[in-house]
Amino acid sequence: MASMSIPHARDGSPPVRRANRSGKDILVCKDISARYGRIEVCRSIDLRVATGEAVAILGPNGAGKSSLLGSIAGLVQGDGVVELDGRDLSKLPAHSRAQCGLALVPEIRGNICSALTVEENLALGLRMIRSNRKAALERIFDMFPILRERMQAAAGMLSGGEQQMLAVGMAVARRPRVLLLDEPTQGLAPSVHELLRDTIRQLRADGLAIIVAEQNVPFAASAVDRFVMLFDGQIAASGEPDELRKHDEILSSFLGA
Repeated sequence: MASMSIPHARDGSPPVRRANRSGKDILVCKDISARYGRIEVCRSIDLRVATGEAVAILGPNGAGKSSLLGSIAGLVQGDGVVELDGRDLSKLPAHSRAQCGLALVPEIRGNICSALTVEENLALGLRMIRSNRKAALERIFDMFPILRERMQAAAGMLSGGEQQMLAVGMAVARRPRVLLLDEPTQGLAPSVHELLRDTIRQLRADGLAIIVAEQNVPFAASAVDRFVMLFDGQIAASGEPDELRKHDEILSSFLGA
């Protein structure tokens, strides 16, 4: 990929300050593959994420982005090594990986229960922590104040943006060490994109490592430190966001965003 520049995101916000990768690699993935039965959808993926760093996984539909996150989280069958802070999680099931500090927010807010209230959904997220649950809840309200007002509303009655806030809040409530976000902006209004961008920036500043699977190039460029590009299940390119496209519309068209 040629050297390219994105000086500003499309919403006019300044580019995010890039990390110097001086932090410790908290998540190390080696030779990761993912498959459904005999069909391999991604292969030979090496990925490292440092404490306080956000990395975007870009690629068109079918490139293997969601499958890669699922494999890391233990929800999709695969091979390779997943290490969290030096501990090998490769043989652990998904719930054990979650207990160790991996949190996945699936595509289309797949971790919320529509029939339960906001309060009940957040309670599910808080079950995995043993102390200071009130402080954890207040942290969620600081990020997404609207959730405090909607506590008694059924999750299925929330707007798409509110559901995404709830989904992220539930994951963050567990105090993970690595947050995996699968297509967080899909189908949402630009105003919600801005809120999610600011949330990612704040969580990074707090020391959380984040992987974001996305097709929205301007959003990714404004929120993360590095990107990897998947094509046909393999890494085709990688770099910093200002190496993407000077005219992000071209790349967005390629990605189908």
